Amino acid sequence: MKHPLPARPAHIAILRLSALGDVCNLVPTVRALQRQWPDVRITWIIGKGEHSLLTGLSGVEFVVYDKATGLAGMRAIWRQLADTRFDVLLHMQQALRASVLSLGLKAGVRVGYDKARAKDAQHWFTHRQIAPRKRAHVLESFMDFARLLGVEDTRPRWDLPIPEAARHEARRLTGEAAYALISPCANPRLRNFRNWSAEGYASVIEHLWSQHGLKSVLTGGGSVQEREMGERIRALVDAEAVIDAIGGSSLKGLLALIDQARLVIAPDSGPVHMANALGRPTVGLYATTNPERAAPYCWRQAVVNRYPDAVRTFLHKAPDEVPWGQRVRHPDAMSLIRTEDVTARADALLASTDPAAGVAR
Repeated sequence: MKHPLPARPAHIAILRLSALGDVCNLVPTVRALQRQWPDVRITWIIGKGEHSLLTGLSGVEFVVYDKATGLAGMRAIWRQLADTRFDVLLHMQQALRASVLSLGLKAGVRVGYDKARAKDAQHWFTHRQIAPRKRAHVLESFMDFARLLGVEDTRPRWDLPIPEAARHEARRLTGEAAYALISPCANPRLRNFRNWSAEGYASVIEHLWSQHGLKSVLTGGGSVQEREMGERIRALVDAEAVIDAIGGSSLKGLLALIDQARLVIAPDSGPVHMANALGRPTVGLYATTNPERAAPYCWRQAVVNRYPDAVRTFLHKAPDEVPWGQRVRHPDAMSLIRTEDVTARADALLASTDPAAGVAR
């Protein structure tokens, strides 16, 4: 017998710890739940860095888990929520760590992914599963949780908060210059291979400067890889054309920088989804990840998509022969992206979007 779903939940728990792009793609599900039940209480158990990005999100109580604290951190959350029983727990993280964390939470019904989409045996930790869907964008996969609960209005909406302090932080870096924002590096994880070349970015920066009068603001974290990439790019371009802000902003500051950009260019990483959430014109660079699954949702038509070529070249298969979430883990895959691919997308977006609003003219 299936566990019954609440007809009108009073308190919903969301368990999604990471990553930056994914939590941005989950926010529309939160907004859909709030539209359906304006008085619903939502508690989101979230990662430490992800919380710093979304802190202040209206109508949401956050419980922060720092994965560096391991089981001790889980026990602290279990104690914090010991007297709380959720009507429904939306288990939206396909990872064993999150499933173990879910064991100490009290909920009337636990909802997870269907068996085909669940990883790390997540379906063993849930009572109900969302309806199967073979080819879903990440945002739509999250929205399937709301659909299972009976939500019908699934229009994507974000309304991410940007505090005034973050806007001051951004202005200190850019002044009054009109700019594009380029975040050249994805998360420096093992065998990630999502980064394009310094030479490619430099050519795009020179194009934006000479053809559109736009400076390029480089952003990213403070890792050695990211700082070295910034140095390599700067060495190849006119100093007037670039502002290096790598390692120089908080996550809220990055949101503010994105919010004032005429254009955002980045590989499959948090910034393209942050830009999407803010409605900024976005060129995603995709070769190792399937953009049909993970592109910036509202700017899918502007993606530079070399994923099919990468699958054929490095996996020796047709795109429809590989699993939906298959990644091309080859260090040369992003070299399939050509400068003219990126500049053409950038030119088209700059010509067709309002400089202030970031929406199509």
